Amino acid sequence: MNKFNNRNVFIEGGIIISVGIWFRKFHNNIYMNSNTIDKVRKRYKAITKRINLEYWNTESETDNSLYVGSYGRGTEIFTSDIDIIVILPWATKERFDNRIGNIQSQLLSEVKDKLTKTYSTSNLSSDGQVIVISFSDGIRYEIVPAFMYSDGSFCYPDTNDGGSWEKMDPKEEKKRFNARHSTHNYTMKKICRMIRCWRETNDITMSGELLDTVVYDYYLNASYVDNDPYIYFDWITRDFFKYLSENTHKTFYTPGTYRALQFKYPYITAKKAKEAYKKSLEAIEDESKYPSLAKRSWREIYGNKFSG
Repeated sequence: MNKFNNRNVFIEGGIIISVGIWFRKFHNNIYMNSNTIDKVRKRYKAITKRINLEYWNTESETDNSLYVGSYGRGTEIFTSDIDIIVILPWATKERFDNRIGNIQSQLLSEVKDKLTKTYSTSNLSSDGQVIVISFSDGIRYEIVPAFMYSDGSFCYPDTNDGGSWEKMDPKEEKKRFNARHSTHNYTMKKICRMIRCWRETNDITMSGELLDTVVYDYYLNASYVDNDPYIYFDWITRDFFKYLSENTHKTFYTPGTYRALQFKYPYITAKKAKEAYKKSLEAIEDESKYPSLAKRSWREIYGNKFSG
């Protein structure tokens, strides 16, 4: 483990400050606000209740659903979509298995039609493996209907290439993700959130699932530790972008489910990551002597939420 103390503490505007304080403030800036979180929770309960009324003959707002994706892993930021699984009875799958054609597409259509009873004025659509509800305030849900196996994993529909049933294990994914996060001083999810801001700022084509998986793989060998989890985020940023720039050609596998993931535009992503790596070197060089220049460089990487 590498451990260093009292690094990059300096006077700014007559106040003792550090790079760790910059990154702590940045991280606080990219969270969803409490009003958005409240809306997310209420809509989640309404979606769950509709599914339970239609398929389970109950009015529960919590049974037979769970958050997945970035919101489920705890890596979401203020712009993130909300991904949820809604669990259907196996009898529903058996009913569709007796049909012909793209039965997975037919299942998505049925679930979408049932959700319109709750959200008749919202923009609903189906896309590949999910039902999308887009709200006028910008919050977007991606809903995956699924059937739960006895071991807690799920069977879910994929409408592509004529339709098929696929398997995922989000609970195991979350368990492994949380374990590595805690092993590394609870910094991994924070970096996932920050890299999302880099992705948005630089218009990078990279799914949240792939982003989190790449960070997860990077953290296999990450080694900066301190009582303050933010104190080395400049160095972690530098090292992560170097790692990313050198590995966009690889196939990554989600922890737990081992779903194969690849970059759609590996050359472009590698080029952008290399630019961020070089910019981070400049920022680190300037931090102690020219803090305003350093903050400007970090802002170029991460966007205007990095206010310093």
